[in-house]
Amino acid sequence: MTSWTARPPITVRIVVTGASGNVGTSLLARLAEDEQVTEVRGVARRVPEMRFEKTSWRRADVVDADLASLFEGADVVVHLAWLIQPSRDEATTWRVNVEGSRRVFDSAASAGVPALIYASSIGTYAPGPVDRAVDESWPATGIATSFYSRQKAAVERLLDDFEAAHADTRVVRLRPALIFKRSAATEIRRLFIGPLLPSPLVREQALPLLPLPRGLRTQAVHSLDIGEAYRLAAKRPVRGAFNIAAEPVLDAHTLGRLLHARPVELPPRALRAAVSLSWHARLQPTSPGWLDMGLGLPLIDASRARAELGWSPRFGADEALRELLDGLRERDGLETPPLDPATSGPLRWREFLKGLGSRA
Repeated sequence: MTSWTARPPITVRIVVTGASGNVGTSLLARLAEDEQVTEVRGVARRVPEMRFEKTSWRRADVVDADLASLFEGADVVVHLAWLIQPSRDEATTWRVNVEGSRRVFDSAASAGVPALIYASSIGTYAPGPVDRAVDESWPATGIATSFYSRQKAAVERLLDDFEAAHADTRVVRLRPALIFKRSAATEIRRLFIGPLLPSPLVREQALPLLPLPRGLRTQAVHSLDIGEAYRLAAKRPVRGAFNIAAEPVLDAHTLGRLLHARPVELPPRALRAAVSLSWHARLQPTSPGWLDMGLGLPLIDASRARAELGWSPRFGADEALRELLDGLRERDGLETPPLDPATSGPLRWREFLKGLGSRA
């Protein structure tokens, strides 16, 4: 393993797991612009062709790699690696997401890394009120019917134990809302919609009616803005949890305005049945627990991130969503395995061959 090079004072060396995805590529772009960040190790299961200034790639899987060697000499480890699919194989997602996170935390301690930043999620929260946003003190116990939410909550508990055992390590956990950017369109479509979506349907005014679950209210943030939040967390002497979300809240009115369509609110129970049926029929990759999570989660208050991180979004949530819709229409991406449209194959045949909802 190549050792870190000698460095001048007041510099930062960072390791990023899961660096080739939606958030990872945005973080690497922000770190490339930071004069105090001298070296970055991007860790990915599949090393991409895309290059970022200051970043060297390392091929490794958090399940079985010698992570302590990868982390040696780092000032900060940012743990982003996470599996969304296979949605029908929770043993695999648990092994990567929960046990893999445990290995990352333990390896950071073994390597003597001073700071650990974990990519938590709004999905870690318990069901909340409908009339107000919650701060970081809201219970992080998840939504029981969502494997994603259960696993995010499980890793938060691991991190609680880690903090208790390693008080000298600065631990930060970011809890962002939905994360969008144009070049993440291929990955997001593959993970949540599948290959059967006709791209022309995503254009404005393509659908006169927009069916949505009754009561849907969600939040989003641009991927570059969450990348900036991770950069700030890596450099500032902060600890604890930070909610990250931009305005406005994405409700039926806002979504209808973005798509120039009239929202039609459907009973959640009926929509859940349709999602469940199509998922079990392997027509799309998203299990019904995602709908439960979307309807059950509270809105989050990002005041602490603004006050203590000095973070503020450059993009509104509606702008981030519009970028994603443009990317879906144009089949956009980046030259990394999770984001590259070429990995789906012509007519998305590789997705059909692997099976909808399988691990990429």
